[in-house]
Amino acid sequence: MPQLPDSGFTRVASFYDALARLVYGSALEQAQGALLPFLPRQARVLVIGGGSGWLLEQLLVTGKQLEILYLDAAPAMLERAQKRYRAFGQAHACRVSFRLGTEQALQPQEQFDVIFTPFLLDLFPPLRLRRLMSRLSAALAYQGLWLFADFWPVRQPPPWWQRQLARSMYLFFGLISGIKAKQFPSYGRHFSALGFQEKYSRAFFRGMVQAKVLQRPMPSVPECA
Repeated sequence: MPQLPDSGFTRVASFYDALARLVYGSALEQAQGALLPFLPRQARVLVIGGGSGWLLEQLLVTGKQLEILYLDAAPAMLERAQKRYRAFGQAHACRVSFRLGTEQALQPQEQFDVIFTPFLLDLFPPLRLRRLMSRLSAALAYQGLWLFADFWPVRQPPPWWQRQLARSMYLFFGLISGIKAKQFPSYGRHFSALGFQEKYSRAFFRGMVQAKVLQRPMPSVPECA
């Protein structure tokens, strides 16, 4: 069977969470958690690249009425998320569906109030990233929220230790998971090209990680003469 695109994280599913905590402590989880208060009380939410399901559990305990599509390209990650969901023992007001695939698995008519990209966008080289973000933008309702948590160094150029850590990370995941990117993307340029405006930002892990809320405003309506 041919390998699904972007499915290389299946190879690291059994130890990815432990490795992330070993290197970054709780910073990656803190960055994602900082975005949860921005979720509307009721919303259609796309989580793409959510991995083994930690974020899904956090969405369930918000007490909000969310219709969640959990989309992941790595079969082993999706299986782990489904297992965590089945084992979740608390009452919640969310409806959850799981889907295997990339952004290409989204249906043309599907629209979301919130798109959550947790440590996903750093994995792709510029051309692939532009296509990915363009497709996600098309699936986001106007005035919808893009919740972004990822490696985005505040200081530019980044300090030496952040550059070295990034090189090591890209080398490791390039060899193990087939990641094509070699450096952190120019996220700001991509978001600006799509018309998004930043509404919130907070830095973690000494400025190497950022959590951001971005929104594309409604197009202006010309006034009648």
